[in-house]
Amino acid sequence: MNGEAPAPAPADGRRGGARVRSRVEIPLHLADGSWQTAHVITFDGLTDGLEHIAVSYTRHPAVPLVRVHSECLTGDVLGSGRCDCGPQLDESLQRVAEEGGILLYLRQEGQGRRDVSLYDKLDAYSVQDRGRGIAAAGHGLRVADDARDYHAAAQMLRALGVGRVRLLTSNPDKVRQLSWYGIAVEERLDFAGRSA
Repeated sequence: MNGEAPAPAPADGRRGGARVRSRVEIPLHLADGSWQTAHVITFDGLTDGLEHIAVSYTRHPAVPLVRVHSECLTGDVLGSGRCDCGPQLDESLQRVAEEGGILLYLRQEGQGRRDVSLYDKLDAYSVQDRGRGIAAAGHGLRVADDARDYHAAAQMLRALGVGRVRLLTSNPDKVRQLSWYGIAVEERLDFAGRSA
């Protein structure tokens, strides 16, 4: 999406719009060592056809803290030191639990490129190990710039009755896209130790 306006998408109204599919309570372990029962929410009718989830711990305020987090197996699950995805996920879940809000977990591994596999990502790491930068590694493996689209995130928020957010992100494109898709970003917050 870099620099270009996203294509207009179908309206998310009663006629075929996204809706909550299910809610399940799951105890989750937070970064501070505590356990909190989270509501994990699934959706039907998302325009990209992927299985994204929302995580919420409590009733959220009128303008909730929201984190839109793109899946990263190596960072989120394996704790890779090559990215800050795992620490960002941990901090996001902790802050959402403390402040009241929603974490949207989007299945967008490979910066939203469906033609980039997990193996491609690991191959890029190998290229980096041979002394090439991350951009060169990505271009050598046919990985283009960030292709993530946040329309599904906006649909999920609307399905949850949320139209205004305080957004936890270091990515200005998330702010731009959510605004484009009709979500009012009232405040942009960054991660601990960084300024937005």
